[in-house]
Amino acid sequence: MATKTLEAGAAGHGAEPRGKRTDAGEATYLIAIAEALWEEMERDERVYMLGEDIGAYGGAFKVTEGFIERFGPERVMDTPIAEETIVGMALGSAMEGLRPVAEFQYADFMSSGFDEIVTALARYHYRSGVPTPVVLRGPSGGGVRASSFHSFNPEPWFAHTPGLKVLCPAFPSDAKGLLKSAIRDDNPVVFLEHKWIYRRIKEVVSEDPDFLIPLGSADVKRVGSDVSVISYGMMADQAIEAAEYVAQEGIDVEVVDLR
Repeated sequence: MATKTLEAGAAGHGAEPRGKRTDAGEATYLIAIAEALWEEMERDERVYMLGEDIGAYGGAFKVTEGFIERFGPERVMDTPIAEETIVGMALGSAMEGLRPVAEFQYADFMSSGFDEIVTALARYHYRSGVPTPVVLRGPSGGGVRASSFHSFNPEPWFAHTPGLKVLCPAFPSDAKGLLKSAIRDDNPVVFLEHKWIYRRIKEVVSEDPDFLIPLGSADVKRVGSDVSVISYGMMADQAIEAAEYVAQEGIDVEVVDLR
């Protein structure tokens, strides 16, 4: 199916997501994700989003604020609190040629859709040859006083599930480039966003609508010759801080972000 681009104002009057960059052009992790979603929905009308409170409310963390005004309720779909149904709907629509991005309000509740994710979604492309371009987004991780029901890191489960690609970017540029690549991929992708990072890290992020980072490659975030620390997500940023600290004692640490 050919990619189609929406005409300006096709379902609303907004021209950009409501989250703004700084005057220096820096974007937070949260804004980078919003830009990735917006650009891919503008680029390809097969991309749509579904999840709890992502429409009128704009998402629990306001990532999708303004999207329903621009793209309409058929492409920004508020769902009931029914994670298994959300995954099933995403899988079925992907089999029919759409490219759904399903948001879990918190990654902890992916467990409520676990059977549909690992038994159906993860296996269908391999079993049938039918592409299943589904992205499952979920805010994950602790350190933000969000209680035991909103602080889980489920990526070890999914990283050991054949058929799923798992992404845990640590920096805004990686978040944007990897999310855009995930949406364009024909395989199911679990995309986890550590809440601790959302507004803490800012950097200049490419505004090229075709800015992509290939899936499956790690990145050296700090060059060092004495020891290598390998991490991802929030802990990649923490590892860089630790590396800068021990550098004062003459220890040169390499930091590799698995992404």
